[in-house]
Amino acid sequence: MFSIDAHLDLAMNAMEWNRDLRQSVHQIREREAGKTDLPDRGKGTVAFPELRQGNIGLVVATQIARFVAPDNPLPGWHSPEQAWAQTQAQLAWYRAMEEAGELVQIKDLPGLENHLHLWQQDGAAETKPIGYILSLEGADSILTPAHLERAYAQGLRAVGLAHYGTGRYANGTDATGGLGPQGKDLLKEMERLNIILDATHLCDDSFWEALDHFNGSVWASHNNCRALVNHNRQFSEEQLRELINRGAVIGCVMDAWMVVPGWERGKSTPEEMNCNLDKVLDHLDYICQLAGNALHVGIGSDLDGAFGKEQSPYDLETIADLQRIPVLLAQRGYSDADIQNIMHGNWLRFLRRAWGAAV
Repeated sequence: MFSIDAHLDLAMNAMEWNRDLRQSVHQIREREAGKTDLPDRGKGTVAFPELRQGNIGLVVATQIARFVAPDNPLPGWHSPEQAWAQTQAQLAWYRAMEEAGELVQIKDLPGLENHLHLWQQDGAAETKPIGYILSLEGADSILTPAHLERAYAQGLRAVGLAHYGTGRYANGTDATGGLGPQGKDLLKEMERLNIILDATHLCDDSFWEALDHFNGSVWASHNNCRALVNHNRQFSEEQLRELINRGAVIGCVMDAWMVVPGWERGKSTPEEMNCNLDKVLDHLDYICQLAGNALHVGIGSDLDGAFGKEQSPYDLETIADLQRIPVLLAQRGYSDADIQNIMHGNWLRFLRRAWGAAV
């Protein structure tokens, strides 16, 4: 089944992890064998061949670069200008992959429909470019509203205001506090440019303030449920209901610590915690029960978000195994129409509405 993954950090993996994503997952693992600089060395699950094997023909792919003030212990860049430059380097990699025929940027409705038509045609998936919608995870690198307009011209179509900790425009995971005037100004410019607000990673205070000040399209590219894993990174039932009321789609994320409760980073294993794809679907099912339908959920795997097999569902070897999800959903009683909506239809309906189509 044609599938959409609404959150992958492809450029970060290429530019900071130094992974050639044109190689297979197996080849990348072999090249990283013995390296210990990162927890997921030799354990990655995402590369272009495996995306094609899984018929994942469209992804939301990020730029990401955090600014950290002198008193901020998180990793990141020491000035917003450095963060901006890092996002530009990531953009240059996306452009290089476009020139190589590996990727194609999707930034409007005609481009989306043309790409879907290409993937619906007969022919081997390995010959087709993977479509990507450019998203910014954390807005620290946007120096001014004029830079947001420049980024839009480069193809940026979704923005998450914050990532982890305190941000320039909003506060994110493990932080508290609202937006402040810069955040409100950025939301106004996003609304003017018709840029999607990604509510993922916003702390509770910033979440509610952002939704109060933004009238454009909102999604949550990669988020799970606080009722199942009690952490501020997850959404509460009240937040989920608000997103559903706003017509959002919420992408279920595969990072094990957000899937099962009690995970200890660097200690727990997926096997001992019984973390599998079915546990991921518990989060998806929870949202469907809240909504009363299957129209507000999708996949936002984050499978290359600084973790690999050591922190993924144990029954997932590579991202191609997302194709196991339709079978698991059918076993839970989901209809064929529901399954198609979850795997791609909900994201497509959202994009067609956000980009001006009558739906």
